[in-house]
Amino acid sequence: MVTRIFIDADACPVKDETYRVAGRHKLVTYVVSNSWMRLPNSPLIEQVTVSDGFDAADDWIAENCGAKDIVITNDIPLADRCLKSGSLVLRPDGKNFSNASIGMKLAMRDLNSYLRDIGEISGHNAAFGKKDRSRFLNALENAVQKMKKI
Repeated sequence: MVTRIFIDADACPVKDETYRVAGRHKLVTYVVSNSWMRLPNSPLIEQVTVSDGFDAADDWIAENCGAKDIVITNDIPLADRCLKSGSLVLRPDGKNFSNASIGMKLAMRDLNSYLRDIGEISGHNAAFGKKDRSRFLNALENAVQKMKKI
């Protein structure tokens, strides 16, 4: 089985970096989103446009990824589903989701959602910077190398 890369693309800031690494290793990359996107012209990059249904992109990725695949997402429930299928899951900041940490991440997501709902905290994400992009490139390269050894 050959490694493939799946990008949860609607809000992904590292699509171009992914294309570069995937191209260097001749890996097919699925760019999954709810709307059409302009993509580089490459036989290794495949656009998958799903319906506007809630979690349609997540459902497509979770149903199609498997062992030896790499999934790029910030979505914690999607990461959980992909880990269960044997995929390696990276966040765009280069940090990875793991079977050991996903339970705590799901619990914290639910707690933060509740605290936002009752007005105890306001939600905002940290700015995405050059260090995050660099860490992602390094993590993706390491993930591809790891999958080649399996």
